Amino acid sequence: MSTSYQTVTLKRGKQESLERFHPWVFSGALANVPASVEEGDVVKVVTAEGRVVGVGHYQIGSIAVRILDFADTEIDAAFFRSRLTRAYALRQTLGLRRPDNDTFRLVHGEGDFLPGLVIDIYGDTAVMQAHSPGMHFARDIIARELTEIDGLGVKNVFYKSETTLPYKADLDPVDDYIIGGANVSCVSTENSLRFNIDWLRGQKTGFFVDQRDNRALLQKYARGRRVLNMFCYTGGFSVYALRGDAELVHSVDSSAKAISLTDANVELNFGKDCPRHKSFAEDAFKFLDRMDDGAYDLIVLDPPAFAKHRSAIRNALRGYQRLNAAAIQKAAPGTVLFTFSCSQAVSREQFRLAVFSAAAQTGRRVRILHQLTQPADHPVNIYHPEGEYLKGLVLYIE
Repeated sequence: MSTSYQTVTLKRGKQESLERFHPWVFSGALANVPASVEEGDVVKVVTAEGRVVGVGHYQIGSIAVRILDFADTEIDAAFFRSRLTRAYALRQTLGLRRPDNDTFRLVHGEGDFLPGLVIDIYGDTAVMQAHSPGMHFARDIIARELTEIDGLGVKNVFYKSETTLPYKADLDPVDDYIIGGANVSCVSTENSLRFNIDWLRGQKTGFFVDQRDNRALLQKYARGRRVLNMFCYTGGFSVYALRGDAELVHSVDSSAKAISLTDANVELNFGKDCPRHKSFAEDAFKFLDRMDDGAYDLIVLDPPAFAKHRSAIRNALRGYQRLNAAAIQKAAPGTVLFTFSCSQAVSREQFRLAVFSAAAQTGRRVRILHQLTQPADHPVNIYHPEGEYLKGLVLYIE
């Protein structure tokens, strides 16, 4: 059945990427957009010959249409129910909803065929982020459907998009509960560890869910080691290292608020004034400059994105090189270094070259033990390789 959505027309020959199921239509590929089309509208995308190649959310900017389906499909409650149910089916396959783990990503944008939408689950609360005006306008429908998914157990839906929507869209989003909000527990469980999740004021959706598997790997290396967790934020790596019987764990972040969250999470799992843990509200580079050589033999470098746009890549790579060189230079012999980039604009090859350059600068012998990425609940659509953003290396430094 043909939908009644307004039509945007591609320039001749510009349908090839859509025929390969890439979910973005760039503004330069469009020959015609009716004046009556508004930002956030669902539109039908047709070729120059008039053939429908998809429907999606229209927006002003480089990415003009985010494709929701490559057929003439009605984008209604039933559509979102189907996509959300399929997303949860994958998480059930991964075994992520269980008594010792109620923290995971339910929807990862294009990776779950819902471009512009991110949903993280913390116990019985879903935190939803819209990255496109279309998903912003669909938020109420999506929230209702979330509470109807069998077995998911969502009772509260918190909408957190003040910082993620295009500012030029003039949408004026408000971070608040769409559903529920009374007597909400802000403590969730990840691999039997408990964490305070600040989705009201915290970064992203309140917690970096994407490092779950990498935190578990770090725990395996922690026994008897002196751990330095740089850019600790809420202290996820620190808590796992303590459970792994690290000799000591030092957590560093420039944000005093982040340090208070880290201390609260350590206390939640290991009691007040844990003798093996100490935190520092200090700039990472200054801390590395003043720390003694050989003070640590397990180091985590998990900085915020150094490059959010391609124009910043060169400076970002310099930043990664400088940061890793400082850590490698001062690491004790036998140190295991976990180093990451979450900059989508920086490729895996570029990040690895930056770390290689840092190691070469120090002249130390360095070997790669693991090459890390985002976990399976942050899937990458095979037709949208841009969805792979988290890159990590585990190095052994002699």
